[in-house]
Amino acid sequence: MSFSILDLWNSMGFLAKSVAMLLMFMSLISIWVFIDRFIVFRSAKKQSLEFIGKVGNLLKQNKLDECIDLAKKSKNSHLAKVFSAALLEFKASTSGGVQYNVIEAAKRAIERATVKTSSEMKRGLSSLATIGATAPFVGLFGTVIGIINAFRGMALTGSGGIGAVAGGISEALITTAFGLFVAIPAVWFYNYFVNKSDLISIEMSNASSELVDHFIKVTGIEEK
Repeated sequence: MSFSILDLWNSMGFLAKSVAMLLMFMSLISIWVFIDRFIVFRSAKKQSLEFIGKVGNLLKQNKLDECIDLAKKSKNSHLAKVFSAALLEFKASTSGGVQYNVIEAAKRAIERATVKTSSEMKRGLSSLATIGATAPFVGLFGTVIGIINAFRGMALTGSGGIGAVAGGISEALITTAFGLFVAIPAVWFYNYFVNKSDLISIEMSNASSELVDHFIKVTGIEEK
C-alpha cells in the first residue's frame, strides 16, 4: 500500500473522509477569522495613533466640532468611537446650558461605546475558541472510525498481519494529526487576539479617563 496523500485519501472510508472534510472546513473558518481580525486590529491601531495625535491639540483649543468630525473620519479607530460618543453627549448636554451633571452623562456614553466597541473587536473569536476546543475531538472521532476499520479488515482477512490493519490505522493517524493541525493554530489565533482585545480595552479606558478629566476642567463640575 502506498502512503502518498492521494492514496491515503482514496483508501479512507466515507465517514473518515467526512471527518477530514469537516476538519478542513473548520480550518478554513479559522484562517478566515484570523485574516479578518488581523486586518481590523491593524487598521484600528493605525487610525487610533493618527487620531490621538491630532485630537489632543483640538481639545486644548476646545474645538469640539472639529474633534467630532475627526472622530467620524476615523471609522475603524476604537479610540475615535469612544471619543465620538463622549463628545456628542457632552456637546448635547452643554448646548442649552448645564442642566445636569454632564460629566456623568459623558461617562455613561463612554461606557456604552466601550462595551459596543469591545464586542465588535472580539467578533469571530468565539469561533476560534470553539474550533480550538472541538477539533481534537473531531479528529478523535475519525481515529475511532479508523480503528474500527482496522478490526474489520482483520475480521475479513482472518489475519492480524500489518496488511490487514494498515488501511484502518492510516485513517486513524491521519484524522488524529489533522485534528491537532486544525486545533493548535486556532488556539494560537484566539490567544493572540484576546491579548490584543485586552490591550485595546486598556487603551480605551486610559483615553476615556483623560477625556473625562478634560471635561471636568472645562465645566468645573467635580466627578462624583
